[in-house]
Amino acid sequence: MSSPTPSITSLTQFVVEHAAGEHVVAAAFLKQTPTLALADGSVLLIVGEGAARKVEAHPDAGILTAASDGAALVTGGDDGRVVRTTADGATEEVGNSKGRWIDALAVSPSGALAWAAGKIVTARDDKGRLRTWQAPSTPQGLCFAPKGYRVAVSHYNGVSLWFPNTEAEPEKLEWKGSHLDVTWSADGRFVVTSMQENSLHGWRLPEKADMRMTGYPSKTRSFSWSHDGNWLATSGADAAIVWPFSSKEGPMGKPPRECGIRPAKVSRVAFHPGALVLAVGYEDGFILLVRLNDGAELLVRKADPERGAVTALAWDKRGKHLVFGTEGGAAGVLTLPA
Repeated sequence: MSSPTPSITSLTQFVVEHAAGEHVVAAAFLKQTPTLALADGSVLLIVGEGAARKVEAHPDAGILTAASDGAALVTGGDDGRVVRTTADGATEEVGNSKGRWIDALAVSPSGALAWAAGKIVTARDDKGRLRTWQAPSTPQGLCFAPKGYRVAVSHYNGVSLWFPNTEAEPEKLEWKGSHLDVTWSADGRFVVTSMQENSLHGWRLPEKADMRMTGYPSKTRSFSWSHDGNWLATSGADAAIVWPFSSKEGPMGKPPRECGIRPAKVSRVAFHPGALVLAVGYEDGFILLVRLNDGAELLVRKADPERGAVTALAWDKRGKHLVFGTEGGAAGVLTLPA
């Protein structure tokens, strides 16, 4: 993303609004198609300026969670089904937990999937082979390792690192308390969870050294790593809290950056795929772009409390477009000017 000229403070004129009509659970780009997972069980494909196509991925059910590898959007519903939707509107059931809610879902770049229903975690490799593992308590978050076929499962009292293609017991990362979402750094050195106690906990691998990141006024439910892996942006405060991870010790002993301070809590964060620019969405519907090196801010969307918090943000691979959605069914696509 090129540096904006000092006279530009707003990008609102480059946003095309769309009416999603339902709570937006997640957003992604399927190649160049902005795509939204909606709580009513449908997937919305934005196929042109002001035009959209609705696909019934989970008829008569709701979508609870979703993830994407860029080729498809994979959704988990309260019907127990895991469904893959592509940009042409084709849907395929790739998993079924027989009516149990899909609580968490992850997709790997290679096309492998993992989902959790109750205590059971199911992994599906890129050839469609299934393996299951019973977690010690209900999993709250899943993510794949940056390389290889390994799944991080967050649950009560820590994280389990599971190799689905072996019989080995998962490696345990222990820390007392309720762990929610989990994320793995791109270089494989760090695993970080959000916690019920309004904090983050991390482990530096392979030493399993603990890292505590505290001071949040509310729970962190959105993570995003910078393209260079040196920063982890998080929600849960009245600014995006961005932790430094460039050193061997990670953020220990170093203060975080606070970006986009406003009188509303941050609900979603999404780093640009090629620049140190962070998209920040707030609980009042406001969206900013913040440049990390100098703190420069560009307005993307004004506050719109009636249509709720920003619940989804996603960049396309080239970093030219940003799609967003809100709790109240508003949505839109920003196209950055040249």
